[in-house]
Amino acid sequence: MRFLLLLLLFPVFVFSQNTFPAIGLWREHLPYQGTIDITASDKKIYAATPFSFFSVDLATKEIERFSKVSGLSETGVSAMNYDAASKKLFVAYNNSNVDVLDESGIHNVPDIKRSVISGDKNIYSIYPDNTRCYLSTGIGVIVLDAEKYEVKDSWFIGDSGGYVKVNGFAKTAGFFYAATEEGLKRTAISTQNPADFRAWQNLSGVNGLSASSAKAVALFQNKIIVLQNDSLFVENNGNWKPFFANGWHVTSINSSQNSLLLTQRKPTGEAQVVALNESGVVQKILQQPGMISSPKKAVAIGNDYWIADLDGGLLQASGSSFENYKLNSPQNIVQGEMAVRNGVLWATAGAVNSSWNYQYNPSGVFKLEGGYWSAFNLYNYRQLDTLLDFITVAVDPRDNTAWAGSFGGGIVHIDNSTQPKIFKQNSSLGPAIGDPNSYRVSGLAFDKDNNLWVSNFSAAKQLHVLKNDGSWQSFSVPFTLFENAVAQILIDDAGQKWIQSPKGNGLLVFNEGTLANAADDKWKLFRAGAGLGNLPSNEVLCLAKDKSGFIWVGTDNGIGVFQCPQDVFAGGCEAVLPVIQEGGFANYLFKGQEVRSIAVDGADRKWVATASGVWLVAKDGDKVLRNFTEQNSPLLSNDVKKIAIDGSTGEVFIATSKGLISYRGSATEYEETKDNVLVFPNPVPPNFNGLIGIKGLPENAVVKITETNGRLVYQTRSLGGQAVWDGKDYKGRKAASGVYLVIAVDAANNEKVVAKIVVAR
Repeated sequence: MRFLLLLLLFPVFVFSQNTFPAIGLWREHLPYQGTIDITASDKKIYAATPFSFFSVDLATKEIERFSKVSGLSETGVSAMNYDAASKKLFVAYNNSNVDVLDESGIHNVPDIKRSVISGDKNIYSIYPDNTRCYLSTGIGVIVLDAEKYEVKDSWFIGDSGGYVKVNGFAKTAGFFYAATEEGLKRTAISTQNPADFRAWQNLSGVNGLSASSAKAVALFQNKIIVLQNDSLFVENNGNWKPFFANGWHVTSINSSQNSLLLTQRKPTGEAQVVALNESGVVQKILQQPGMISSPKKAVAIGNDYWIADLDGGLLQASGSSFENYKLNSPQNIVQGEMAVRNGVLWATAGAVNSSWNYQYNPSGVFKLEGGYWSAFNLYNYRQLDTLLDFITVAVDPRDNTAWAGSFGGGIVHIDNSTQPKIFKQNSSLGPAIGDPNSYRVSGLAFDKDNNLWVSNFSAAKQLHVLKNDGSWQSFSVPFTLFENAVAQILIDDAGQKWIQSPKGNGLLVFNEGTLANAADDKWKLFRAGAGLGNLPSNEVLCLAKDKSGFIWVGTDNGIGVFQCPQDVFAGGCEAVLPVIQEGGFANYLFKGQEVRSIAVDGADRKWVATASGVWLVAKDGDKVLRNFTEQNSPLLSNDVKKIAIDGSTGEVFIATSKGLISYRGSATEYEETKDNVLVFPNPVPPNFNGLIGIKGLPENAVVKITETNGRLVYQTRSLGGQAVWDGKDYKGRKAASGVYLVIAVDAANNEKVVAKIVVAR
């Protein structure tokens, strides 16, 4: 009997907590809303996203995230599968690395990733079998020893002994089966050398199978089922007979409990999950438009069906109810500009390539507030359906709403209480020369008078301002710029506009004097070379202003610093190139490297984004304090795009090519009106090994930790308005249980007990 289950109930959205990190720790902000693979143990469902994976406890519905922060080796999952016999979860990544998770921890198998074999090493499916695990890859079958966590064998089974893409793998009591692009292949388990391609028989083209590729293979009720041309065939006494076909495209097959589960999708967008019995008869069809839209795989647990859907997330069909496990996370990765104000992060998802061409990214703008993410894009607001590649954002100081720039679609004003408002033809913005429908906004910044300044890339007039009174004004750059390229805007302490000019143009500075009087406008163009501005390169990538008002300029050849912004139009103001000591040799800071983003923390230290990770540099740029890479930290990728800092908490947001992650730094902004000092954690619990934060201190204050009798235990300086203590004395011994005093010494050398810390051992 066939059942069509069309679930009409509203979904239940499930949120999981992403804990705010302690000082010195990390949290990831990966997308968990679209899933690509699914597997199950007797206690949990595991759902993979294109970036990582998460689990749902079948009894409690508790959700656990897994990422590099929790100890995984990589970001970017390609396949996963759980083995009930060994109670191990096998996870494959896009770079061919493999992790094996069990009760004892995470075991990494980097052999395939590290191998010098050329060709497609991607892992497309995983077939665990107790002490062995068979990986279907683009070059053949790779066999893992699941006890020693190493590659045991490699089977290159192409027709001539070369590489062949393997889409799936299965095993019976007597044979191994591999679904390959050359067809379905088989060899006996008793074969002495399965690595010999001649030991494999190609079953396609004979006995009922077409001579075409095999897209999947499964062992179902002791029968081998193969997928060819969106049709299923079953082996019966050496012959192949049709098992099921319905004219739909099949994206996966999976033997689960007593059903063979198919995920299907038509080119028109219709999608469904079909459950077949051992005879190929339909038991159930699951359809839910808007939920089941791009199913990738399904499993059966009891009477429930769990579905991994790229658009719908993790779905659970249970009787007549339907749950949608879309975790609290951004909808996609963040690669564009970010801005933080009053504890709220605004992040743009878009980017342009090195030639400043469109990437057609529809993900829009994300907001993180109070631990929860929201999105502003065409999926939530229909009027944004033509606005792509949001790459810049500024927060309005009047009401904390956001203004976001689309590279092609103009400006959007985002206010939660109203629909987003779009500015293109209804403003002074101009289209790109030669592309009349493209309004490319590439930089936004508010000045002290609440005027919004806008870079209009490739337009006839490249600089615009939306004044506080709602009127617009535009300006033409008086220099010849290649492609009229303008981008990031930074406003210095004197109100002057420093404007990145990509495409090798250099750096612009603009002082409008009086807005109503064009006669007092001043422009300056800085380039590489003494007397021209002394930039490290003409390819300017980013700008930042430090606590002294100095302008830091990141280029594709290191950093230059303008220490004289107040004299920029007086002549003689040129960039200084910071010098750093490296192994006994002096060199210019980041010479030869792309400096893509610079953020300044509460202690005036610089956080620098490069293609080789994140660097923390001392305030003057003469010393590297830390270097975070994906090899020595949970950083998702060494390919870092942008950095922003929440000065109130010290959290450093790092946008990489593989997603957004944050690190809680030790410095916060000094708050002049702060009346009390916050210590966290306090009391300090037993076995706590992290850093103790002391927030709300005078800027750059000497901070003493003493016993109640006055004996000094530890002394440091505040970083901005915060100091940290590792809970140890000067000899590295853990402080004993008791009460400790925090004494702050201000610039006038006045001492004051500002807090007490209770330590429990």
